[in-house]
Amino acid sequence: MIPATPDATKGNTVQLQLHTPETAPERSRPILDGIASEVGFIPNLAAAAAESPVLLAAFDGLRRAVATGELDPVHREVAGLAVGVAVDNAYGIAFHSTVLANLGVDESAIERMRAGRSPVDPRCGAVYDTARAVAIDRGKVDPALIERATALGFTDSQLLEIVAECAFASLVGLIDNLAGRVELDPFLAPRAVT
Repeated sequence: MIPATPDATKGNTVQLQLHTPETAPERSRPILDGIASEVGFIPNLAAAAAESPVLLAAFDGLRRAVATGELDPVHREVAGLAVGVAVDNAYGIAFHSTVLANLGVDESAIERMRAGRSPVDPRCGAVYDTARAVAIDRGKVDPALIERATALGFTDSQLLEIVAECAFASLVGLIDNLAGRVELDPFLAPRAVT
């Protein structure tokens, strides 16, 4: 087993191992197999969460749920990046930045969001600001943010999907920070927080 990478500046309160289906607890194995079958590999964040079958099931359930919604994939990733930045989640920042680039989002917009600034695009900006407020203010969002998003065409259902993405991204951030930083998968390394 490979230990998760500790971040000396954050401390490492829980030593998480990067599990494989062979080394994971029995109840985590089918979940890891399912992730590998669906994604093509086991991301290190899932491998670290596998120490607890309950945590891994929560991670996988939220991952699957947010992927099936009506929210545009770019908006979903913008929300995830906003939360990653808000909660200092290096894994999430690298992941959402990578996916946004793969979805064709301009590098300057990605860098702007990574720096904690709202994107210029009005709809992406509304998602970013709403998600950031959900994460930082724990759901006590300024009504003006909701009014702004609604005026831009977001439905109540889509706003609640943003909340679901915030919950998922927050869980990823909790795992990453609790581990003192989970080692980035090779495909995420170019987007590491520096």
